[in-house]
Amino acid sequence: MTETIISKAGELKDLAEKAYRGERLTIDEGVALFSADLPLLAALALSRKRKASGDTVFFNRNFHVEPTNICLLQCDFCSYWRSREHEEAWDYDFDAIADICRRYVGTGVTEVHIVGGVHPDRDAHHYGEMLRTVKSILPSVHVKGFTAIELDYMIRKAGFSVERGLEFLKSCGLDSIPGGGAEIFDEEVRGKICRNKTSSKLWLSIHEAAHRAGIPSNASMLYGHVETVRHRIEHLDRLRRLQDETGGFNAFIPLKYKSANNAMSVIGEVSDMDVMKTFALSRIYLDNIPHVKAYWPMLGRDTAQLALHFGADDMDGTINDTTKIYSMAGSEEFSPAMTTAEMLALIAETGFEAAERDSLYNVLS
Repeated sequence: MTETIISKAGELKDLAEKAYRGERLTIDEGVALFSADLPLLAALALSRKRKASGDTVFFNRNFHVEPTNICLLQCDFCSYWRSREHEEAWDYDFDAIADICRRYVGTGVTEVHIVGGVHPDRDAHHYGEMLRTVKSILPSVHVKGFTAIELDYMIRKAGFSVERGLEFLKSCGLDSIPGGGAEIFDEEVRGKICRNKTSSKLWLSIHEAAHRAGIPSNASMLYGHVETVRHRIEHLDRLRRLQDETGGFNAFIPLKYKSANNAMSVIGEVSDMDVMKTFALSRIYLDNIPHVKAYWPMLGRDTAQLALHFGADDMDGTINDTTKIYSMAGSEEFSPAMTTAEMLALIAETGFEAAERDSLYNVLS
């Protein structure tokens, strides 16, 4: 037993030294390093963060538009979707979306984030008109819109190829793509939690096509449900390989599964220790994705602050209580909204330096 412990300690020491030198880890090495103690992982992740962005922590001024929660996919982990007939379903028309956008004229917001359910009746032409509506009111705002899952359905429904569909949406005002819908790339796990959803291969191919069309994107991972640590590292590995090819990912967002009000609630949620280890391994393993985001509306403010010490360098944005996806799943932030002053103070409390950015990480102030 003692020899086994000594051997494992030696292996972790070698891996830690390799990670500290900035050398690329293999999948097996990433899985092994996950078992290291929190202080070691924090030190390694913070070292990687500082090489990427120094002591800077980024945020932006943004708001969300969630056009509908009507969704034909009905994923087991999701607390957001509703059937068309459900009393809590919504489906905004263009006038309603225009009204939302008018609230932000002259406020200094730089980004609108548009995601929603996969509505069975909506195609790329519909969402193209939605993009034009947003840009007619906020012409200079950066539109980060539609997960690869939404794009897959709307583009196919319009009869376009992926490439043609992305070019069409770009011409209507789409500037970048969020990272949602990735969940866990392992297809066996996807069969358990989101059996109707676009395959991992197609998710990756849509982001690759977007990058080649000059549309940058984010990436994400939904963890803490039925997957293993190896599934998580394999997920990171596939993202890293695509980034090697295209360089189109701006940021990675680890998203903790939240258990309220969905079909998987019985499994509960992972601990904050698991959350911090996942952040640390994400920063260490993804040596070619520049930013790791602590999405505070999902984590809660205190946990998001802690994640900054485990490799995260971005807090997302001010939000202004415009997203329901995680509040419906039991997030600590039921009505997520922060002023710029509150965001600055939150980051300052951690000892890091706040920088307001645009959607492409150009520093504004």
